[in-house]
Amino acid sequence: MVQLPDGLVAVVKRDCPTCNLVAPVLAELAAGDERLTVYSQDDPTFPEGLSVIDDRALEVSFALDLDTVPTLLRMSGGQESARTVGWSREKWRELAGRSDLGGGLPEHRPGCASRTQDPAIAEAHAVATLLPKLAARRVELGSEEDDAEACFERGWTDGLPVVAPTPERVARMLTGTERSPDEVVAVVPPDLVECTVEKVAINAVMAGCRPEYLPIVLATVEAACTDEFNMHGLLATTWFAGPVVIVNGPIARAVGMNAGVNAMGQGNRANASIGRALQLVVRNVGGGKPGEIDRATLGQPGKYTFCFAENEAESPWDPLHVERGFAKSASTVTLFAGEGPRGIIDQLSRTPESLARSFAQCLRATTHPKLPIAFDAMLVVSPEHGRVFREAGWTKGRLHEELGALLQLDGADIVRGAGGIAEGVPEAFAGTTLPKFRDGGLLIVHAGGGAGLFSAIIGGWASGPAGSQAVTVEVA
Repeated sequence: MVQLPDGLVAVVKRDCPTCNLVAPVLAELAAGDERLTVYSQDDPTFPEGLSVIDDRALEVSFALDLDTVPTLLRMSGGQESARTVGWSREKWRELAGRSDLGGGLPEHRPGCASRTQDPAIAEAHAVATLLPKLAARRVELGSEEDDAEACFERGWTDGLPVVAPTPERVARMLTGTERSPDEVVAVVPPDLVECTVEKVAINAVMAGCRPEYLPIVLATVEAACTDEFNMHGLLATTWFAGPVVIVNGPIARAVGMNAGVNAMGQGNRANASIGRALQLVVRNVGGGKPGEIDRATLGQPGKYTFCFAENEAESPWDPLHVERGFAKSASTVTLFAGEGPRGIIDQLSRTPESLARSFAQCLRATTHPKLPIAFDAMLVVSPEHGRVFREAGWTKGRLHEELGALLQLDGADIVRGAGGIAEGVPEAFAGTTLPKFRDGGLLIVHAGGGAGLFSAIIGGWASGPAGSQAVTVEVA
């Protein structure tokens, strides 16, 4: 805890033209009756002729949360009562109570950035501050142990190498959020273990995340651990769906997520590591390991990571998070229990009616053409297909309506035995019509590169309260 003396306090650095400008003013104040204490961020001999305290370690500057030098403060009873930054003759005179101060200087000059604002210095300080707050158990490796192999041997990986979560790396990851390291984010299934911000940060390090991704990872963990998403059920089912993460809002652009070419593929660090971090949290904190509680018959590559951003800039419709009740300016993650994407080719349809029929025919085959309602799906519409709907003035609501009408299934065609296929619904439904998807069970998002008349379907898992429901959480 830094305790500053009462009176006037100035913080300066030699490498600042405005600080050099006000050096004579500081000399005037030092010659006055009131006590003046001067701290220098880079040179304890500056300003010359004054008694200066060395703050090259920036202990005082960080304690004062400085962003600009020169800064002039008034301290009273150990508390700051006034502050001004840069040089303003009027404000310095008012704060110092000296009507004659700085008469020969310009009326105003902006200050310079405090050294505490240097990114490298700020990060080092944040890391040093956070290190003592880490509470996770430390695992000491032998001198001959390799970090990557040690993580494999202890069962902490998803089968691919991970980044060793050293205390320094975890503390650096925690600089990406203002949330306390010991705050409980969620209770992670299947073992129902309380997961703190620190534990999420550890797994984010292992996944290869950057600190600025951490708020997104925290939101995905929160969403995955809701009753509605039902991560425990998703792990335990022999179906091979896993969490699909769709990121919306300004944060997706800010951290450089891919919503365009190869959006659901490899090559983008944010996409790949955010989805992977969620999977590692479920594995390492919650105990959801393949062959144990994770009973997927086949699995799929998306269970390593499946995360992408929606291409909002080119979308013909409101983005997914707006459709789900959030402001367009909000940053959100939506989790959907999905399998791997399957492609839709339609290079000839130039009307929305024709393209909607193509989509409907392909959507009918989700999980099985004869199984209605039981499984949800996500339709990922590419920009070239999206343009067909934009030019025709179709809203997303209109597309939903058309697909809903096209996906009414005649019970006679989907009962068991129909078409020579034993799979299907009971015979009692032969005289009915059933929808392929439950109300709200089909999500539509816009993503992908600008070339290619291809879209995709991401099939879901058991729908509704008995299975998993899509969950959207705002990124804090």
